[in-house]
Amino acid sequence: MQYRPAYMQQLPWNDLQDFLAIARAGKLSRAAARLGVDPTTIGRRLRRLERRLGRTLFEQTREGQVLTEAGEALLAHVEAMQRAAERISEQPKGHPLSGLLRISVSEGFGTWFVAHHLHDFVDRYPQLTVDLVATSGFLSPSKRETDVALLLARPQAGPVVSSKLSDYRLCLYGGSDYLARHGTPGTPDELTGHRLIGYIPDLLYAPELRYLGEINENWVATVRSSSINAQYRLIQSGSGVGVLPRFIGDADPTLVPLLPGIEITRSFWIVTHKDTRQLERVRVFKAWLLETVRRHRIRLLGG
Repeated sequence: MQYRPAYMQQLPWNDLQDFLAIARAGKLSRAAARLGVDPTTIGRRLRRLERRLGRTLFEQTREGQVLTEAGEALLAHVEAMQRAAERISEQPKGHPLSGLLRISVSEGFGTWFVAHHLHDFVDRYPQLTVDLVATSGFLSPSKRETDVALLLARPQAGPVVSSKLSDYRLCLYGGSDYLARHGTPGTPDELTGHRLIGYIPDLLYAPELRYLGEINENWVATVRSSSINAQYRLIQSGSGVGVLPRFIGDADPTLVPLLPGIEITRSFWIVTHKDTRQLERVRVFKAWLLETVRRHRIRLLGG
């Protein structure tokens, strides 16, 4: 059994949950947003916890809250308690699976693939609450911000378990109306006569998204967005041509794939914390997702 110091015996679990949220988020504002409370509220609760313990748990820096030595020691105990609570909350075999499952995924894959098929999973497990966090950026499984993360690269460190989910392909698209007005580029060199749509370079959240130079090393996007869904709308509405994943571009019959034979390949990785990967809700989602990807792989690879 995990040893729990005597000073923790009388601490309210809610205060420890707040501490855990701050430690994982690294900032009071982010922790407050995830807990659905005001930052001043969670700051007041933290100060109350520090007074009860007689210890300073965080140092305030320009980047946010950094754990002190006392905070690191407390974090180890609270995470052990959290894991025990999760094991207790798991439903016995034969009982309907319930609780919260949080999935962190890129905006495009979350919107155009996972959300498209998720009805099948939630129909199987109607008593589960599912959070689909589909944003330009990811929650961290190593910090226990999410149960499952679908990442663009395999993590190189941290207490996580990862495996390749699938390759996916991207290619250049233009809207049919736009191409009728401006012509269809037949070679990478002919792209210089077109408005090019892409990411904002200094707002890229993953290096794997730096793929424009793989089509044309001189390509400079002049219409830019941090959102792949916004880029899709820009291409569809005739603002220019741009690169999209095949699972987005091929789903719209008004978009025309350009430069046949020139494609970019990237991968998705499925990542979980090593201490929670055997939780039933995590295992059944991973199994469902792997099977769903296997059945619909053509959407990811195109063709």
